[in-house]
Amino acid sequence: MSKQTVFNYHNRTKHSLERYANAPESIDWEDQPDQLRRFSGCEIVTLPKPGAELDALFSDLDNPETIPAKPLNLMNAGLLLELAFGLSAWKQFGPSRWALRCNPSSGNLHPTEAYLISTGDDFIKPGVYHYVSHDHHLEQRCQFSSNLPDSGLVIGLSSVHWREAWKYGERAFRYCQHDIGHALGALRYAAATLGWSVELLADASDEDIGHLLGLTRDDFKKQEHESPDMICRIITPASGNPFDAKALLEAAQSGVWFGKADSLRAYHMYHWPIIDEVSMAASKPRTEEADWQANKQQLMASACTKTASQIIRQRRSAQQFDGKMPPMPIADFYRMLAAVLPGTAAFELWRCPPKIHLFIFVHRVEGLAPGLYALPRDHEALGTLQAATLADFDWQKVSEAIPLYHLYSGDCRQLAKTLSCHQPIASDSAFSLGMVAEFAETIEAAPWLYRRLFWECGLIGQTLYLEAEAAGFRGTGIGCYFDDSVHEVLGIKDDKFQSLYHFTVGKPLEDKRLETLPAYGHLENAV
Repeated sequence: MSKQTVFNYHNRTKHSLERYANAPESIDWEDQPDQLRRFSGCEIVTLPKPGAELDALFSDLDNPETIPAKPLNLMNAGLLLELAFGLSAWKQFGPSRWALRCNPSSGNLHPTEAYLISTGDDFIKPGVYHYVSHDHHLEQRCQFSSNLPDSGLVIGLSSVHWREAWKYGERAFRYCQHDIGHALGALRYAAATLGWSVELLADASDEDIGHLLGLTRDDFKKQEHESPDMICRIITPASGNPFDAKALLEAAQSGVWFGKADSLRAYHMYHWPIIDEVSMAASKPRTEEADWQANKQQLMASACTKTASQIIRQRRSAQQFDGKMPPMPIADFYRMLAAVLPGTAAFELWRCPPKIHLFIFVHRVEGLAPGLYALPRDHEALGTLQAATLADFDWQKVSEAIPLYHLYSGDCRQLAKTLSCHQPIASDSAFSLGMVAEFAETIEAAPWLYRRLFWECGLIGQTLYLEAEAAGFRGTGIGCYFDDSVHEVLGIKDDKFQSLYHFTVGKPLEDKRLETLPAYGHLENAV
């Protein structure tokens, strides 16, 4: 039944040329949920001033083991949270002012919440803390009664589905999963900049994560609850023994909890029961995950001379591109695509066989004929992808550096624009792409893997975002596309493969009307 619920949800929430997925008929801006979760009745832990630059260059992240590891202390824990989930800037237009964050979000709605869990008292009392990005501080939700055997740091992520559903309706569950994948990628890059690494604790169940983060407690307003998603161990110089998840869960269950979630101040005019249904159907039990790992891949050198923290803080989603841009250098194009392959540093934490493959509309890339190309991220999937797509595709390999295959030559700009809900960002760019998942067999194996497919897409997207910035370009994730029209163009006739996310990279056109303000200037002015 759970599998069928997931299949039904996915099919029901497809956009088509005839109609969009169910969503509010109009947007009531007075009803927008608060983008910031706060808990009343918690002790506040003020983190050191954000904004410090770190020495590591973005190019150093290709070999993160060469970056000297920073000590685990409050300053560096704060930098980890800031670079992963904190504010990157404010934008202002007339009386309107809004924040941008280091982790991207569909519609800038930010359904993802982040928690820090300390298992020792080296720099903060052991317990569970909620991170408030606006104030760059922690709220202590739980105090453990004692230290755990392994003194270290765990990061937990959850989703407030209502924040996305307010605008996007039933399709919002998909976007929340994209955002979790982006957040995981943001955490990986932030950790690497500090000389640390991230271990995704994939065995944990949603129920365990919920208990650990306090999400199962009666501390939330109706319809404003958070759904558990993942926990990650941060590997630092202080990390010691193998992680004891059972001991951590027992510490949370026997600890002292504080605080109640403030209301998100929304009227909840619309309710989308199908989101609750698919969330339950795709909930994850405890599992024993095989430790799959790809052979290590070395990237072609990056010409970027900026620090990693600069690139992370300058990342933006482009709103429009220069449709008359000169062609992107092919070396930049190849590096961006190589960076999302298994075995690269960015995907070291993803210990699962790749299930997402790229179909790329090349518009303006030096030395490549405009047209449609494919990047299978697993060589074993090549034959299956060939069999599932149009017989007219020639599948000619065009590079020895990456598994890039030419399928069709021609001007695909109008086609790419139409498929991505008529958005010019898909055609005015250097290239745009669709992320196509090995779908039906994955869901049949376990319905909770539906979420993981979107996480993998988000992780790919976050890597493309930062690689684009480092090369002097800009990226944008596209969640709005016509699902089955994409499949028709590719020749996909069933649910063996499904398109789950689009992305585009080009030269941005800056809106001169917008003023950019410092990320944390409001803290400097606070009394």
